[in-house]
Amino acid sequence: MTLVARPPRAGGRTGSSTDEIEEVQSRGVRARLLRYTLLALVVVAILATTREITGADELTRSGTFGAALRLAVPIGLTGMGAIYCERAGVVNIGLEGMMIFGTWFGGWAGWQYGAWWGIGLGILGGAAGGLLHALATVTFGVNHIVSGVAINILAPGVARYLSVISFSPGSGGGASQSPPIRNVIGRVNLPFVAGGDLFGWRSPDMFGWLERKRWFMLSDVGGLLRGITGEISWAAILAIALVPLSFWFLWRTSFGLRLRSAGENPAAAESLGVSVYLVKYVGTVISGAFAGFAGAFLVTEFAGIYQEGQTGGRGFIGLATLIFGNWRPVGVAAGAALFGFADALQLRNDASVHAMLLAVAMGVGLLAAVAVFRRNLGMALATSIIAAGFLVWFLMSDTVPRQFVFFTPHLTTLLVLGLSRRRLRMPTADGLVYRKGEAT
Repeated sequence: MTLVARPPRAGGRTGSSTDEIEEVQSRGVRARLLRYTLLALVVVAILATTREITGADELTRSGTFGAALRLAVPIGLTGMGAIYCERAGVVNIGLEGMMIFGTWFGGWAGWQYGAWWGIGLGILGGAAGGLLHALATVTFGVNHIVSGVAINILAPGVARYLSVISFSPGSGGGASQSPPIRNVIGRVNLPFVAGGDLFGWRSPDMFGWLERKRWFMLSDVGGLLRGITGEISWAAILAIALVPLSFWFLWRTSFGLRLRSAGENPAAAESLGVSVYLVKYVGTVISGAFAGFAGAFLVTEFAGIYQEGQTGGRGFIGLATLIFGNWRPVGVAAGAALFGFADALQLRNDASVHAMLLAVAMGVGLLAAVAVFRRNLGMALATSIIAAGFLVWFLMSDTVPRQFVFFTPHLTTLLVLGLSRRRLRMPTADGLVYRKGEAT
């Protein structure tokens, strides 16, 4: 992309306009981080209040938050990959299939060489799926949805064929699963905050101590921080680091600007010297690599083997977090955390599942208040009715089906999308077939 130097303003210094733009961007980033931080505190406050009322301590235990983090990583990685693809103007419905490639290659390489090799080969397997999607959509102009669905259909069949020829009965694997991987990825407790070792010395567990006090809000925040800093695997740390790295790459580098311009106005980007085909290919391959990482994470972090159907629709849930997060990394991470927490809560006791009815009632009631503040009376009425329904359900029952908890983030996502529909904006040229020299 050709960069044109700006002339200095009268009475000003050269580059002052650029400085002002960067300052505005920095203020926007700080404002979004503050908003997400406040949102996290509101969620913890709702859970803390629910814990105090119901006595369901598992809601804010570090074990619950730790499990939520591990369960959120595959969903977050898939949603993060979708950002790269769709910011480049390519819709990627095939993320589920690319995750399947990641699980198979992760299981095979983990069995042959070890867990880290499983992560690496899983990333390459997902990237190969992304390359196939780019070839179909960018080069041959195949409809993006059709190509993605085809990959989702193709991936399980390819995985089954590879399993049959690779995992003999005597190896401990078979047509539907791989042999166990050779080792596991190490875990770490951060020193001073989670009691980790420092040069052989056992450091204090500050967040664990705070959690055990069971003070309102403070101990709940301590449980959250203890959960995300204790017994965390290096693969999860790498996945979490990709959130700020993705933001920096997409919004602070020239190639990130080129990639986003390809998804907004490819004809204009091409006129400025951007190789639109190249950046679409790069974005789609990176998207597949993220999905492959997510699939390999499922193998190395949970089951220890590849299993058929292991992804469980997480690729589609990742797409939901993409929309929930407004095509931005931090928003996608927040959506993944919501789904991960719901998944983790299903592993807790029945009292915690029942207490979630009260938490949902308070959360939806807060959304109703926001709708009233925004003068969206229709949404305010709908959310008020939903909140009242959950409150009555909580008061009139002692147990609740565990499947309800898994549905909770889907309901929350629908409500958030309804309240924020005017603020959500997909890339302008997302999903459109582009041909060089043709205006979109």
